[in-house]
Amino acid sequence: MTWRPAKSWTSTAPRAGRRHFRLVLQGGRGPQRWVELVSVLSPEVRLRLLWSEMRDARLWQSGWQTIPPEPSESD
Repeated sequence: MTWRPAKSWTSTAPRAGRRHFRLVLQGGRGPQRWVELVSVLSPEVRLRLLWSEMRDARLWQSGWQTIPPEPSESD
């Protein structure tokens, strides 16, 4: 069976100031599986993360999700 992670991801919190990423590389086996993501808006921002972190819905969601506006300090 082939391992095929989603091609687009949204971080639940900013990573290097960015939230939307696309998959560019994947590798490893078992608990050492990893993915490499690149920011959609800033291609110089690249992240290599263990697949176990990507499966945590509190940190990452597959696909490009709508990001709610940040509450302003005056609210």
